[in-house]
Amino acid sequence: MWKVFGENGLRMMFWSLQRLLLIILLFPCHLQLHAFYLPGVAPRDFQTGDSLHVKVNKLSSTKTQLPYDYYFLAYCKPPRVSNSAENLGEVLRGDRIENSVYTFKMRETESCKVACRIKLDAVSAKNFKDKIDEDYRVNMILDNLPVAVPRQKVDRNGEKFYERGFEVGFKGTFVGRKERSYFVNNHLNFKVMYHEDVETGTARVVGFEVTPLSTNHDYKKWDEENIQLTTCKPGKPTVFGTDSVPQEIGADNEVVFTYDVSFESSNIRWASRWDSYLHMNGDQIHWFSIINSLMIVLFLSGIVAMIIMRTIYRDIANYNQLEQDEALEESGWKLIHGDVFRPPENSSLLCVHVGTGVQVLGMSLVTMIFALLGFLSPSNRGGLMTAMVLLWLFMGLFAGYSSARLYKMFKGTDWKKMSLKTAYMFPGFLFAIFFVLNALILGEKSSGAVPFQTMFILVLLWFGVSVPLVFLGTFIGYRKPAPEDPVKTNKIPRLIPLQPWYMNPIFTTLFGGILP
Repeated sequence: MWKVFGENGLRMMFWSLQRLLLIILLFPCHLQLHAFYLPGVAPRDFQTGDSLHVKVNKLSSTKTQLPYDYYFLAYCKPPRVSNSAENLGEVLRGDRIENSVYTFKMRETESCKVACRIKLDAVSAKNFKDKIDEDYRVNMILDNLPVAVPRQKVDRNGEKFYERGFEVGFKGTFVGRKERSYFVNNHLNFKVMYHEDVETGTARVVGFEVTPLSTNHDYKKWDEENIQLTTCKPGKPTVFGTDSVPQEIGADNEVVFTYDVSFESSNIRWASRWDSYLHMNGDQIHWFSIINSLMIVLFLSGIVAMIIMRTIYRDIANYNQLEQDEALEESGWKLIHGDVFRPPENSSLLCVHVGTGVQVLGMSLVTMIFALLGFLSPSNRGGLMTAMVLLWLFMGLFAGYSSARLYKMFKGTDWKKMSLKTAYMFPGFLFAIFFVLNALILGEKSSGAVPFQTMFILVLLWFGVSVPLVFLGTFIGYRKPAPEDPVKTNKIPRLIPLQPWYMNPIFTTLFGGILP
């Protein structure tokens, strides 16, 4: 900096910084601090009577990994079904967020609200029964908050927990019947919890609960302008007794979908509204066991690395002081000290694997850093998958650089061919598997199938971003001087005797992977 700016230039920069600091300290009232929110997670303030539009998400199950579109089942459809703004991660995860017929008014309670009436055919009834057998749940969203079913725990002093989404239906038996019947949850009791701002009078949505019920609605007259149900009445609390008949699923059965909505003030602030969803009951991940295993592997690997470094450091110094032709009376692994750094047979393939490993490692590390900083919050749907795909593309620069450095260390000359392998081998293998699996998922009519346009975009990103970055990294890495080997390599390879059967690469790979 001294050479570039000189003494006078540095003094002027220092005085400018002092003046800027004085302005900030003397006039704080004229400065406005602007914060920003991540896409899709900015708070929204609602006045009394403002419209709240419920959006529908995919049908998901813990028994199968295939998600389905909400309108795959014969649910009520709005006049025009439109998709919300989606990112690449949402499409890859099968999250199709669409509009629905459920619309509320802020802080205005409604009861026995009729959504629609649908007559099931044989195909629709079969779809409902299949999804009930596979324990599929319906996912909805209100103000970027997923719907959840509240439950009460018996063994923890009645503590309340949530289950994301509600069941499509259930199986049961009628009195006098032997076979089990299928019933659909056609009535939804919604509860919207809000946190009120006393100063402005606005409210923010901090909770979205639902209690699904099944009831066989009956009506005197069906008029679109004046629907008169006998099982519940608008404007009055909907109460279904124990003697109410649930709505059975069957061909030519008529199903009337209804819902209630109530509002409840809550002390939960908007910044903490996701806390309940992050501690949901369900399939618990054994984080302690995972972290314990990971720490054991890292600890043992560190111990082994320190032992090896302390053991061979002095030997390497002695070997480098001697001539290559000088014979030493060594035993064990020291006999091959002059053959360790000889290039292997498939050196280019090893370089490709190392470069791909650096690419995966860099993508994982940066993704975890973004997650720790809060950029990949669960409210930003698809953000994690989008970040991983983009980081994988940009880490192609480091993949090409590391593979080229190792390739030059092995005295390789055809760096262009090696860079082609790095750019196409592993991604091409993954894309082939992805294409076959996507074809199978598409045959099941699942929403998890990636559309052709998205696959074309992925291929375009692969060839337009990743491949040029791999070539650029390879070019930069190959131009640098090759790293020197710690130990000199003998001119004549040492003959290695036959190894016992348990030293076969297959067995050593299996035994080495038991601990992790």
